[in-house]
This record gives sequence, C-alpha cells and structure tokens, in this order.
Amino acid sequence: MNKFQKETLKVRLLKLAMLKSTGAPAELALRFEISERSVKRIVRELREEGTDLRYSQSRRSYVTDEDYQ
Repeated sequence: MNKFQKETLKVRLLKLAMLKSTGAPAELALRFEISERSVKRIVRELREEGTDLRYSQSRRSYVTDEDYQ
C-alpha cells in the first residue's frame, strides 16, 4: 500500500466513523480489502496524529471521541 492509498483509507475510515458505520475491524478489513492488522495499524496512526477515535462495543463501530457517549 502506498502513501496515497493509506491516506485515502484514513479519510474513508474517518467518514465512516462519523457516521458510526465502520463495523468491526474484521468487517472493515473486508470492506477496504486489506488485513485486519492493517486496519488496526491505520487506526493507531490516526490516534497518533491526534484523532480521537474509539471503538464502541455497543455500536460495533469506530466512532469519533465526541460521539462516543
């Protein structure tokens, strides 16, 4: 995966998180056609960049921190 593809996936993941519709990491990996490990790596990178991103068990989706409640 090149840098452009990774940045594109980050934007897509954030948009889905705002809609609370990413699904579980395994589902997101299938949707993005990447490994679950890559999904978790991208999430970690977003967090390191300062994005408040959490996984909500009740919603079964990543959500932005302000939507977490």
